[in-house]
Amino acid sequence: MSFGSPQNPYGQPQDPQQGYGQPQQPGYPQAPQGVPQQPGYGYPQAPPVPQQAGYGYPGYPQQAGYGTQPPYANWGQRFLAKLVDMLIYAVPYGLLVAGAKNAPVLSIIGFLALLGLFIWQIIREGSTGQTIGKKVVGIRTLKEDTGQTIGGGMAFVRQLAHFLDSLPCYLGYLWPAWDSKRQTFSDKVCGTIVIRSK
Repeated sequence: MSFGSPQNPYGQPQDPQQGYGQPQQPGYPQAPQGVPQQPGYGYPQAPPVPQQAGYGYPGYPQQAGYGTQPPYANWGQRFLAKLVDMLIYAVPYGLLVAGAKNAPVLSIIGFLALLGLFIWQIIREGSTGQTIGKKVVGIRTLKEDTGQTIGGGMAFVRQLAHFLDSLPCYLGYLWPAWDSKRQTFSDKVCGTIVIRSK
């Protein structure tokens, strides 16, 4: 019995080099042995793209519309966030000042409220990257080299480092207006950046 004979129970003629159980498909040329099989017909396959965390920086979430660098917060956004935070601090500070002359108990309440708010803002910025003002505006403080939140300790150090921004006639607070990474002097010292989060 030959492979092409009518008694062949497997139907199509077989190529002895192909082996058993692999019938030839009519109209499709078979690749010679030793040549790798090409992908099927249709669109060409794109080369695999290495996965990145986003923006070319590890840890930054990928957002549509941005290239290979983080979307830095501009000076106006940073100023507005600071203004919102200062307005929040103004309430317990007002109690502290008002009670200093007439009601010492009110002054103590204002001081404790001011201290508690300051500590809460530090913890909040360290763990989420956002104070209340930054959350309202939609910006976030992150570590420049990792893209992660800075932690409570570094958030406290960063607040202390703001004195550098005020030394040369408050120039450090204006520095983000023209700096390539939109950093204040304290950001440069602490290795932090402020990015847009929405």
